[in-house]
Amino acid sequence: MARETKHNNICNEELLKQINEKNRKLMYSFEEYLISVDKSPTTIYQYRNDLNIFFCWNVVENNNKFFIEITKREFMKFQLRALSFWEWSPNRLRRVKATISSFSNFIENILDEEEEYAGYHSVIRKIESPVITPVRDKTVLKEEELEWLLNTLVEHKAYKQACALSLAMNSGRRKAEIPRFKSWYFNDDYVLYGSIYKTPEKVKTKGRTSKGKMIYCYTLKHTFDPYLRLWLKEREEKGIVSEWLFPKQANPNEPISIDTMDWWKEVFSKLLNKNFYWHAVRHYVDTKLIKLNLPYHVIREFFGWSSVEMVDVYNDLSSDEIFEKYFDENGIREDIKPEMRIVL
Repeated sequence: MARETKHNNICNEELLKQINEKNRKLMYSFEEYLISVDKSPTTIYQYRNDLNIFFCWNVVENNNKFFIEITKREFMKFQLRALSFWEWSPNRLRRVKATISSFSNFIENILDEEEEYAGYHSVIRKIESPVITPVRDKTVLKEEELEWLLNTLVEHKAYKQACALSLAMNSGRRKAEIPRFKSWYFNDDYVLYGSIYKTPEKVKTKGRTSKGKMIYCYTLKHTFDPYLRLWLKEREEKGIVSEWLFPKQANPNEPISIDTMDWWKEVFSKLLNKNFYWHAVRHYVDTKLIKLNLPYHVIREFFGWSSVEMVDVYNDLSSDEIFEKYFDENGIREDIKPEMRIVL
């Protein structure tokens, strides 16, 4: 089943309007700084949400104090409220504290020349964070589960969703990257060795800046093509004209949104009766390529990673599955190829 997150009504418009004007101006200045150092819009959005939570708490429970006057004891009370009342996980608390710490560093290092902030030093780092503990089971998607899901979507003529899922299964791209693929990327002019689509232009992927990281993306052709053809045929029958492979229904000039990808995720979770999330498919692809005995440096190139260490980060193989390659009823297998030894 889908993972559950407890949502608390910590912020609302009324509380946001009550935030101390000095704190509000600091937040605006911080956002300007983030833009000036080319932080991505997603990162800035997350920082804004985290700070809104903290300052709404500050309004309700800390007399709406000016940020630079907040004490270590008061930061401790915020941490206690998050853990005990809001039931945050240690991971979430650490993330919000990291945002507050970055905000504090901005004041200390950038605004230090202004009289009001001269001598300010960040104190939130002095508050020890709780130990990280796993709070959710990781979803490992098996090939037979994903194939069943694809077949189910096709049976219900949900060709658009089936094509998106198959693209993720054959490219390993992230949720935010799937909508960026264009329909004209997939023709014989852009096929390597008869088996791999290579995008004719670089695609924006995840990065620390607003520009992201631009890379060529690869898709396994033979297992993707059946679902691509079904979706392209439906597009043609419906008269859908768009350069995007997955255009918005209301405006074909734009690709589908992340909200749509999230909605599909919920549908897939219900069909599978287990938690589906797009990043688990990325793990699936990495694991599949490892099972096929591709060398780590080839997998790294397929994903566009900067380091082969990332291959192990996404590897979902269990110890039993790893041992299966190297042991049989006679003990250690004698037919292990040299490249198989390198993989592990």
